[in-house]
Order: sequence, then structure tokens, then C-alpha cells
Amino acid sequence: MGFRQFPLAISAIVLDLDGTLVHSAPELAEAANRMLRDMGRPALSQDQLMSYIGNGIARLVKRALTGDMQAEPEAALFDQALPVFEKHYRELLLHSKPFPHTMEGLDALKAAGFRLGCITNKAARYTGPLLQGAGLAPYFDLVLSGDTLLEKKPHPLPLLHSAGFFGVPVERLLLIGDSLNDTLAARAAGCPVFCVPYGYNHGEPVDSLDQDAVVADLSAALKLITRV
Repeated sequence: MGFRQFPLAISAIVLDLDGTLVHSAPELAEAANRMLRDMGRPALSQDQLMSYIGNGIARLVKRALTGDMQAEPEAALFDQALPVFEKHYRELLLHSKPFPHTMEGLDALKAAGFRLGCITNKAARYTGPLLQGAGLAPYFDLVLSGDTLLEKKPHPLPLLHSAGFFGVPVERLLLIGDSLNDTLAARAAGCPVFCVPYGYNHGEPVDSLDQDAVVADLSAALKLITRV
């Protein structure tokens, strides 16, 4: 079910991290290529690696190893590769910066009276330092990482948990994201979802997703919602 009666009545807003708030693809891709190099394997293009982002680091590593979105590498190979990737990613993590207009957008959402949360599939050991390093941590009353709850996006649990945390009906919780994971989670939870067009939706345009609106940046969302 879509939410198309604008302005939408919204009580709280949750935002995706990678591809929505922070441009982390260059660091993720570089970490993947350093891993491949260390393992004596050929490097991949940044565009290809960017298309692999969005389902967590384990899946990114598997895709880099196999060149396939769903294939499973040999378990021993994956077990060898994952810590190599994580070592490199820890070194590169804080090089990631917010997208242009992210700060202005968050300031505008806050000024309009919305409480904000961040929901990401990134592991908490990376989420916290990245939010702090990018200057984003103070904006969020709630941060849910990929390993905070028993389930992560596209499962609806993070959104249902957020609605409970904020004490709002789930249909008045707005998710702003950039990918299929976000739209699937929102539809499963029964909440509206806006997508930004500059993120990492596996290389596909967000226009094709089951979203309620495509917004050029975070501030543009304010034209389509009213606080209740």
C-alpha cells in the first residue's frame, strides 16, 4: 500500500545511513579492492563494487569474491576474506563524508520539530564511529545498526521498533532511504518511505521502487509532510 495523500501526517522520521546520509561507497569499494589484492585476486571497478553495496558487509565481501549478487563463495575463502576486508575498512571508515546538503537537511527536519532516528544494516562497531566522525551523531535520538536487533532491513522489525521507541503509530513514521531494502522494509512495516536519487540502489534508479516519493535531498521531504 502506498501513501500518496500529500502532505503526509508524520510524527517521527528515520533515515538510512549509507547512500542516504553518508557517501561511504568509495571507502567500501577501496576496502574490497585492498582485500582482493591481499588475496591475490584481480581488482574490480568502483561501479561494480558500488552495485554490491546495501545488504551489509558480509554480502559485499561475498559478492566481491564471486562477482555475483547471490552466489556463496567457499566457506573457507569467505572466512579468510572477511577479516581482511574489515581491517582495511576500519582504516578507511572515517574518510567517508556526508553527502552535500545532508547537514542542512537534518537541521531543517529538526527545526520543523521532528525527532530523528538512523536505521542502517551496517554493524554497530562501524555505525557509531562513522556517525561521530561525520558529525551526525547529535541529530539522532535512536540509532539501530544491522546487529542491534534480531532482524535488519528489509525485515520490518527495525521500523516497528522505531515506532515503539518514538511512541508513534507506524503509519506516521517516515523512512527516508535510497534502496530496495528500505522500500521493502517500509512496505512490510506499513509505513511511508521516500527515496533519495543519489544513493546506491544496486545501480538501479529509485523511480522503479515501490516508494511514496523521490526527494532530491532531505529538505525536500518537508514539502510533502506535516508534523502531527
